[in-house]
Amino acid sequence: MKLKHFLISAAVVSAAAQVTAADNVTVIRAGKLVDVVAGTVLKDQTIVITGERITAVGPSASTPAPAGARVIDLSAQTVLPGLIDMHTHLTGDPYLAGYNALGVSDTRAALYGVRAARKTLEAGFTTVRNVGASGFGDVALRDAINDGDFIGPRMRTAGYAIGIKGGHCDENMLPPDMNFTSRGVADGPWEARAKVREMAKYGADVIKICASGGVLSKGDEAGAQQYTLEEMQAIVSEAHKLGRKVAAHAHGTSAIHDAIIAGVDSIEHGSLIDADGIKLARQHGTYLVMDIYNDDFILQEGAKAGMLPESIEKEKKVGQLQRDNFRKAFQGGVKMAFGTDSGVYPHGDNAKQFYYMVKYGMTSMQAIQAATINAADLLGWKDSVGSLSVGKYADIIAVQGNPADDASELTKVDFVMKGGAVIRQ
Repeated sequence: MKLKHFLISAAVVSAAAQVTAADNVTVIRAGKLVDVVAGTVLKDQTIVITGERITAVGPSASTPAPAGARVIDLSAQTVLPGLIDMHTHLTGDPYLAGYNALGVSDTRAALYGVRAARKTLEAGFTTVRNVGASGFGDVALRDAINDGDFIGPRMRTAGYAIGIKGGHCDENMLPPDMNFTSRGVADGPWEARAKVREMAKYGADVIKICASGGVLSKGDEAGAQQYTLEEMQAIVSEAHKLGRKVAAHAHGTSAIHDAIIAGVDSIEHGSLIDADGIKLARQHGTYLVMDIYNDDFILQEGAKAGMLPESIEKEKKVGQLQRDNFRKAFQGGVKMAFGTDSGVYPHGDNAKQFYYMVKYGMTSMQAIQAATINAADLLGWKDSVGSLSVGKYADIIAVQGNPADDASELTKVDFVMKGGAVIRQ
């Protein structure tokens, strides 16, 4: 009798284990699959996912589905890895620009981020690097997503962007009697080092600095250098010592040169990069992250969104130059990663930039690689995201057309999976 009960119990345990295993396995049948590492498109492929990660990828004829696995049929679609945007501001609302933004509390901005995160993920961007948010709202958003409280992409966050007093990363729209300075302001090498330590203390994964003036700030010139070489060297040294990469907002030529010499990991915007800057970036292996779509939104919608007239005039001066220099930098052999400055334009429209990347020199496949394997490399997550490879997270999207022929197909994503969980189908 005892033996019979033991055998029944063992059978129940075994059956339960099989059900659990089957429930945890998903198989995707892909009509086409974009191999971003090889730069090719494969036909009739199968992806096996166990839990959050990919456990097998190969031709359907030789990659059987495990018994009891859930099967998702994407045989009429093109499947590719989830996209990565390396320059986002998820807590920013593009229609609350200029003086309109002064009435937005840090708490309210973080709540904007909840909505923006979902829109971004549903648009096919399963990973983002958020390069600046007040109140550490991006850190809180990252942690809430990781804890399952909200739906959103994987995030690397910067907390406050670090810059000089009165510079692009300060708040310059308030009167002097208020005596307000942004929490990210740090002047001088040792103060800048201390600010890096503060950002790391409160959860920043990456350090964002403002090496030059900007377009959407008041009272500065986009091309004017703000941080000195000595200050940037101190920041980079401290950040790298603490295991953080450094992203440098730099429109101006001299700021780009000094930021690269200082050892930053990426130049953001890079609008006025010249031949020497291109040569330096190539020699140092520095990535360029150039947001060449949002010029459209700033010039067409900026005034309605509350952007300052001086900001719109600055964009008129640098917008086309940035696009032309994108072409020169790409042709010059600089490493490039996809980044859009989302939050300047509506969240979820990130993929509109692919059109311009192709227009200004890339093939569709190269633009896709900028938003997958290149971005994963710059992010420091190349072993976890960026391609459909065994061991990586099952961050997968699908479209009806072939984005390797026409990257604008990526504006029409209709299937999104993050970590094995279907977000949109």
